[in-house]
This record gives sequence, structure tokens and C-alpha cells, in this order.
Amino acid sequence: MSDIRVLVAGASIAGPALAHWLHRRGAAVTVVERSPALRPGGQAVDARGVAKDAIARMGLDAAVRAARTETAGANTVDEDGNVLATFRAEDDGGDGYIADIEILRGDLSRVLYDDTRDGVEYVFGDRIAELTQDADGVDVAFAGGDRRRFDLVIGADGLHSALRAMVFGPHEQFVRHLGLVLAFYSVPNEYGLDRWLIECQHKESGRTALLRPIQDATRAMAMFSFPAPTFDVDYRDVEAQKRLLRERMAGFGWLAPQLLAHLDDAPDFYLDQVAQVVMDRWSNGRVGLFGDAAFSSSPMSGQGTGLALVGAYLLAGDLAAAGWDPQAGFAAFEARMRPFVEANQEIGRMHVQSLDAPDPDAEPAPEPDMEAFTALIERAINGVDLPDYADLPDSRRTAGPPSS
Repeated sequence: MSDIRVLVAGASIAGPALAHWLHRRGAAVTVVERSPALRPGGQAVDARGVAKDAIARMGLDAAVRAARTETAGANTVDEDGNVLATFRAEDDGGDGYIADIEILRGDLSRVLYDDTRDGVEYVFGDRIAELTQDADGVDVAFAGGDRRRFDLVIGADGLHSALRAMVFGPHEQFVRHLGLVLAFYSVPNEYGLDRWLIECQHKESGRTALLRPIQDATRAMAMFSFPAPTFDVDYRDVEAQKRLLRERMAGFGWLAPQLLAHLDDAPDFYLDQVAQVVMDRWSNGRVGLFGDAAFSSSPMSGQGTGLALVGAYLLAGDLAAAGWDPQAGFAAFEARMRPFVEANQEIGRMHVQSLDAPDPDAEPAPEPDMEAFTALIERAINGVDLPDYADLPDSRRTAGPPSS
């Protein structure tokens, strides 16, 4: 263990994934999380392409696969339940619309926490209240009253990052609303759902409703999306969010009324804007941002978790390769990671645009360039190389570089 002390804010997926690699590279890592414990459940997230390689290098392939939703496929249907299209988990080598590795956010968070808890300090129910950095370190005051000094501080605290606002500027400066709102929550599985996801799209209004399986076969996950040119509901005001969801999904049809009837009983309701974070730089001195806090691609990209898993490997490796010099390490990481991020953000924007309600007065859209689209998909899934970092410390290396 080196004497490098790193504070990571956020214990969802990006934070513990980064903590895993920072610890393996020799840093003493503390993760602070404002929630009193890990948050269970949540949206299903995916790992495709190079992200599966990152999981394998962590030594967590078996643990992650054991926690999968095991969704076999998806049917898109009309409002009468007629099947319009079918997708299977084995399509595109497991990297298609339904990924081979699909897992609830909370379940992946638990896998990562269990893997790191013995070598990483976790502080729950606290947050960074103030920080001051100088040439040699960062002094941090915690809301709970503790004061400590670190060599590096990295914010992995999500779309609404408090650390980003504290160090880089207000939320509005970096968050790009994509004109869509997404909601999801678990419901009793009263619909005979068995490993198959069902999605109903209402093209005339740009709204969707979706019902998906989870590992607990007695439950299912309901998901809704609807267009919203602006979004000004406080992400902490749950009752206002529920009212908004009911209003915007009124008259949808299909299973929506039954799913909405469970809204008030949902223990894990979530609603937020579909948004991306766009920044000119992801670091300021000894303070960096990571994951959704730095480069959210939005849930509509299907790649937010992949960016976190791949980025964790690269950021820890580049910092360690630079001798923990923040300027050199953060710069190397950003140069390597930004093209991968930008490809995934483009996928997210294109997916949102595909849901737009058609304008009857608009000119017909040109035929898509499928060759260019296929190339973009490939860049978004596999568009970054994972160096072996063979000369760096690795507390788990037994012989040679990690294998994919």
C-alpha cells in the first residue's frame, strides 16, 4: 500500500468500481456516501463489449453473472398487446438491445461493495461539506464534523453531483436535458412475466410503458417515459414526481393503468429527467469527476454502467502510471476516455430522437446511413482499448497481466 490517500464521493456503481482499481493500484481509498446504506433495486443496467472485459479483469465475472436478471428477450407490442418485434439476449453476441449481462443497479452496487469492503473504507450517511485544495493535497470537511486531508478527491456522485457544483459550477452549466423523463419502480408480478420484457410504444405521443422481469420472480419492474421539453420538478420531491407521472401517462392504455395503480405502494420509486453531462474538462487540480457526474450518457444510451466500469480501470491505471500526479494522470485518462464517452452520448441522443412523436407537416426523414450507424455502435461498445498496465502495482496479480 502506498501513502496515496484518495476520497471518492458516491457508492452506487462508479464509486465502488473506481475504489476497486485504486486499491489494487496501491492507494488508500475512502468512499463517502450520503445515503445511510447501499440503495437496493433500481433500473436494470447492462455491460457490453469492452465493459465485459473490464468485469473479467476485476475478477467479478462469476459474481456479476450470478446476480443477472436473466432476461431472455424482449417483445415490443402495440396497445392491444400484439407483438411488433422480438429481440433475444443472444442477439449480436450478447451485446444487443437485451444484453447478456443485465443486472439491477442495486445488485451490481452490492457486488462491487462486497468485493471492496475489506480493503476500502466506506463512510455512509455523510457527505463532503467543504473542501480546499493546495499544491500538495485537499482538505475536506464532512457534514458529520470530521476533517481530513487527501491527496486526491474524485466525485462519482451522479447526475446531480454535489461535488461538481461545489468545484466546477452550477448544475445548469453542465447538464443537458434531452427532452424526456424516465420513471421506474417495482410492482407485484401479476402479469405472468417469465424472463421476457414487454415494451409498448405510443408513437403518436412519444410515450412508452415497459414491464420487465427481475431476479425476484414475484416482482417486476415497471418503467415509463414521456416527452418533456423542460423539467423543473425537484428530484427530491417524490409526491410531485408521482403526480407528474400520472398526468403525463393518462390515457396511455395497454397495462399502464394497472401499473400506475401500484404507484403509491412502490418502495423504490424513481423519476428524473433524461440528461447528459457535457464538460470541457473533468478535473480541477487535485479534484476530479467520474461516471455520470462527469460524462453521463443518459439511460437511453444503455451504456452508463459500461462507461463507469471501463473508466474505473483506465482512471486508476492512468493516475498510477503518472505517479499519482493529478495533472498528468487526469489528462491521460481524459484523452483516452473522451472519444468513447462522445460515441455513447451520441447513441443516447439518437435513441431519444427515435422516440419523438412524428410531425405530420414535416418533410419525410432521409434514409439513415446504416454503415455509419453500425460504425458508431461499434465505437460505443468497443471503442477504447484496455492497456495491460503490466508495470504497475496490482494487489491481485498472480502471474502476468490480467486476461480478458
